[in-house]
Amino acid sequence: MNKIFQIPVRVYYEDTDAEGIVYYANYLKFAERARTEFLRAHKWTVETTKDGDRCGFVARHAEIDYKQSAFLDDLLSVSCEIEELRNSSVVIHQEIKKGDELLADVHVTLVYININRHRPTRIPDQMREKLQ
Repeated sequence: MNKIFQIPVRVYYEDTDAEGIVYYANYLKFAERARTEFLRAHKWTVETTKDGDRCGFVARHAEIDYKQSAFLDDLLSVSCEIEELRNSSVVIHQEIKKGDELLADVHVTLVYININRHRPTRIPDQMREKLQ
């Protein structure tokens, strides 16, 4: 589980405060974009079961440790790496960097749920194989 996925993210004016510093909540948005692209790269879509129920990942827990600030027009790299794969959840470690400088360290737990029933459900074997 040591494959690292990365996407580039440019900091736009809308991402910053009046001083041109990235607003703290936007680091979570950058991380979400990378996770979405990570899952898309693994051919993941919202699954529909034979009963017509929809299943997908939702965020359960997020921790972020801010190290340095990003600024207007910076080009960042946002990575995703699976840290732990469980029966119905996955922990993803993400780093937001500018060059080699670590700006934010993020850990997110996603739970695979039956969307119609609002209950955790086992990650399908096909998806588990893709994520491993």
